[in-house]
This record gives sequence, structure tokens and C-alpha cells, in this order.
Amino acid sequence: MDFKKLSVPELAKLLSPSSEAFLELKDRKVLRTRNIVGELGEYYAVDFYTNEPKLPNLSFANPGVQNVDALSRDGKIYSIKTISSRRGTTGSFWDPDSIRRNEEKFHYLLIVILDDAYALDMILELTWDDFFKHKKFNKRMNNFNISVTNRLIDSVNVVYGLPHRPQDQ
Repeated sequence: MDFKKLSVPELAKLLSPSSEAFLELKDRKVLRTRNIVGELGEYYAVDFYTNEPKLPNLSFANPGVQNVDALSRDGKIYSIKTISSRRGTTGSFWDPDSIRRNEEKFHYLLIVILDDAYALDMILELTWDDFFKHKKFNKRMNNFNISVTNRLIDSVNVVYGLPHRPQDQ
């Protein structure tokens, strides 16, 4: 297929929720919503944890519960945020008042980092204490998020991927 000969609407359709690739990922239960990056990250995290003998098996939590994406067999709560760059910022953590009061919303935060091909690049595992230490308040949105930096990567558990590449600063 010569992509240079396709119109913008034809190219967009290849990326759309009606594309064959999207529909196949939906049939495989990888995608449940139209949030492709987030859904891929959750899938990669649960799949990696389930297939890595030294890590707890995870299963998807029921959709719609804030900050709860997966559960371990021993009842631990995992929040999963996905970004597409090692220099990204996670999505939002809501209920800032309870977070300020240090009311634990999850046991672990998994930050899944995808590469440019949407393949798994890295998984960072943060405890609630790690999250609390590194969280940043977004005044405009009235919520918290986490910025991925070398400092963060160096201070948390890297469960998948190499911590640094030569071009990292």
C-alpha cells in the first residue's frame, strides 16, 4: 500500500475505531474503549505481570472505578497510567483533597511507557509512598499527575525495560 497516494480521510480510517486492526484488538479484548494508548498500556501491564513468575498475577478491575485498573490475587489494587514517551506526564489522579490527606487510593501505580510503535518500552512500579512523593498538582485541572524523569526512574522499581539509554540526560 502506497500511503503517499492516500488522502487524509483514507489515512485516518486506517487509524480509526472502524479499522480492521482496531476491531481485531477489540475482539481480542485488548481494547475496550477508544483510548488506544491507555488500553494498550493496561493490557501490556496485566499480561507482563501475569506471565512473569516473580510478579503477582493481575486481572482487570471492573471499568469505571477511579484509580483502580487491576487487582492482584492477594487483593492489592493497581492503578495503571500509560504514556508514549519517557519524558511524558501521566493522566490525572482525581479527588485531590483525599490525596492531600494521604488517603491511599491504590497500593501500586504502574506507569507503562510505550515506544513510537506502541510496543512496550518500560514499566515503572511505584508504591503509594512513591506516588505521594513524586505527585505534582495541576492547578488548572484540580488534580494530580506524575512526570516521568530520570530522577523518578532512578528512584522507583523498574520491572521492565532498561532504565536509561545513552541519549537520556
